[in-house]
Amino acid sequence: MDWIGLIRHGESSGNVAWHAAEAAGHEMIDIPLRDADVPLSPEGERQGRALGRWFATMPREQWPDLVVSSPYRRTIDTARLALRGHPRTLVDERLRDRELGVLDLLTTHGVAKRYPEESARERRLGKFYYRPPGGESWADVALRLRSLLRDLDGRRVLLFGHEITAYLLRYLLECLPERDIAAFARNSVVPNGSLTSWRREEGLWVLEREFEAAHLVEQGAEPTTSEDTATRTA
Repeated sequence: MDWIGLIRHGESSGNVAWHAAEAAGHEMIDIPLRDADVPLSPEGERQGRALGRWFATMPREQWPDLVVSSPYRRTIDTARLALRGHPRTLVDERLRDRELGVLDLLTTHGVAKRYPEESARERRLGKFYYRPPGGESWADVALRLRSLLRDLDGRRVLLFGHEITAYLLRYLLECLPERDIAAFARNSVVPNGSLTSWRREEGLWVLEREFEAAHLVEQGAEPTTSEDTATRTA
């Protein structure tokens, strides 16, 4: 590879439900579906179509040779709207969102109320190494992403993933320390439909675009900064 990009999925109905539950101080997020089946919101679909119009304006030599999507519905649908009919489109479970185990569907308030000992354990271990019972740590997700990167065989590769994917690709490709990733996650949000990309220079990966969403505005869609539960929950 000499170029790799990551597009975060368009806004999902889960993003909307998470914000509503957090704002109302609820303990649980009202999502009847399993995480893998959560669809795009109407705004997320508009973002996906805007991505499609944006790619249609590009010279074909700037298109990715290989497109790889998380198996979750919201990422697959974003990829289809953006690059419908691309000849090399794969789905890989290693790109899925972080699994939260017993904390699934809980808000920040819900975790503190129902599992105070887990909140304390997360504070002691730090977000990167904390693993909820039955779930994954950030380090676990990084491990499967590292495995995926070794298997990619395109010159220009575009991934469709999640908010945590963008942070952890920076960790892996730029060899950033844990404290920097924690700071990024604490102080920034990866917009839905945004692009983060890197180019290869003298054997090193150099950040080219960071969480950019100007292409959505250019194509008539509104960027949203909806956070993923897997990134913000302990």
